[in-house]
Amino acid sequence: MGNPLSQYTLEELRQRTSVKWRHYPDDVLPLWVAEMDTPPAEPIRAALADALSRGDLGYSTPGGALEAFTGFAADRYGWTVDPSNARLSPNVMLGVSEVLRHVTRPGDGVVINPPVYPPFYHYIPDSGRRVIESPLVRVDGHWTVDLDRLDRDFADASAYLLCNPQNPTGVAYPREVLLAIAELAERHHVRVLVDEIHAPLTYPGVTHVPFLSLDTPASRRAVAFHSASKAWNLAGLTTAIIVGGPDAGRDIARISEHFGDAVGIFGVLATEAAFSAGRPWLDSLIEGLDANRRLLGTLLADRLPAVGYVQPQATYLAWLDCSALGLGDDPAGVFLERGRVAFNAGSAFGKPGAGHVRLNLATSAERIEDAVRRMVAALD
Repeated sequence: MGNPLSQYTLEELRQRTSVKWRHYPDDVLPLWVAEMDTPPAEPIRAALADALSRGDLGYSTPGGALEAFTGFAADRYGWTVDPSNARLSPNVMLGVSEVLRHVTRPGDGVVINPPVYPPFYHYIPDSGRRVIESPLVRVDGHWTVDLDRLDRDFADASAYLLCNPQNPTGVAYPREVLLAIAELAERHHVRVLVDEIHAPLTYPGVTHVPFLSLDTPASRRAVAFHSASKAWNLAGLTTAIIVGGPDAGRDIARISEHFGDAVGIFGVLATEAAFSAGRPWLDSLIEGLDANRRLLGTLLADRLPAVGYVQPQATYLAWLDCSALGLGDDPAGVFLERGRVAFNAGSAFGKPGAGHVRLNLATSAERIEDAVRRMVAALD
């Protein structure tokens, strides 16, 4: 099958029309937004080609997407999902907004853990709720939840939007941390919503623990959000899955039957193909990403040892602490201007992101090497 990350030349990638390749001029190497430089998995390509050949371009139904996901969840995570307690959503964040409408009231506080996925900062207030920041902390160089701080912040909250695996740090929270979160949520009567979109992208030796698999009072009332969009590079096909815990069925049932109308038929077909037949491709992808995360560590240690980097446990995102380079709060701007390499600015992920950048590892090894060369050049 080969490494999906090495299938395209730079010239071929620059013919793409997606935002990753159109936002910056052609002299900029784009390693920023969460798109991968891969071809589609063959089962996905075949499913979409078949749909085109039969003119299957009408309004969507859920098809077999939910059943495909439940099979994947059972095999990959040992997690039993009831498909009758799940719904399709156009994307994860629209699903989060919809669920917040049903489990909280206008003006309620929703806790998040910066540095965290920037849309959390937009969709929560757009839903009429308040953002409560409960920052992650570093313990022995690794980012984790500050449980004492979370305990205090839950006192003013009705819901908690947890990101696991965590974007941008790449942390996959262990069971004991999730159980501690569940205990705090139960104590404070906080509803837990979990963005698990990066769950398929865990590295060898790391296990993703679905929050809903914990079998605690808080997890049984929780709602999780999944999608094939990150692991199989399907962001443009706008399909996600909302999964309710066993005691969240009433909330899931309150989601309007028309909420999923914006889910496109190609997204449904691609999601079904990914979760049912895309696992060999995913395994090849993770092998390539694993090599890239290690390569980046070697390159940084050799050429930019002042940059703080802990290999991610999941995701294809590298969170780099560049504060020791003397580039101020926005090193991404310096790397772009002087090195012509585009990363995500750490400040977009919240105050703890100042002095950091997020680098997208989902590209060829040669482009990872080029990115580090450009970073070094920006410092000359």
